Amino acid sequence: MKKLTGISFAAIAFVGSTSFKPMPHFPDEFVLLVDKSDHTMKVFEGDKVVREYNVVFGNDDNGDKMMAGDRKTPEGTFHITFMRKHEKWDKFMLLDYPTKESYEKFNQRKTQGLIPANAKIGGDIGIHGTWPNDEAIIDRKYNWTLGCISMKNEDTDELYDNVVVGTKIIIQK
Repeated sequence: MKKLTGISFAAIAFVGSTSFKPMPHFPDEFVLLVDKSDHTMKVFEGDKVVREYNVVFGNDDNGDKMMAGDRKTPEGTFHITFMRKHEKWDKFMLLDYPTKESYEKFNQRKTQGLIPANAKIGGDIGIHGTWPNDEAIIDRKYNWTLGCISMKNEDTDELYDNVVVGTKIIIQK
């Protein structure tokens, strides 16, 4: 009887610690690749795509973020720096924008006169869900954010549960 109880307890402990999620937890070596031209986010493990999501952005321009208020999604290599549940958009994963490279591009554009001398670089760029019951905007590829990356709430939940602070994200056109 003791042996059976021990086996039962071990089985319960194993099942309780095993994840039955459809996607593995992303360790640091996973990379998110956002392609603004086709509205996708691919999750790579090495050179293998393990997940793909539909996403939308700030505006239809699809150009690189120039300055605060332009509603463009920045391009470059970033990392998730903070994660939290969000009262409006389900979950929010903050990116480390602006980076040193972002500032270099921003200052070069100021010098070239492409943006006003008094312009600010902006910030608070992240990955988040949509308003409740408004996920059709993702299927319609309706760009609505202020420069963030938005995805369906169920996809945001899955990503949020499987990425960690430090996960690399590459955003490109």
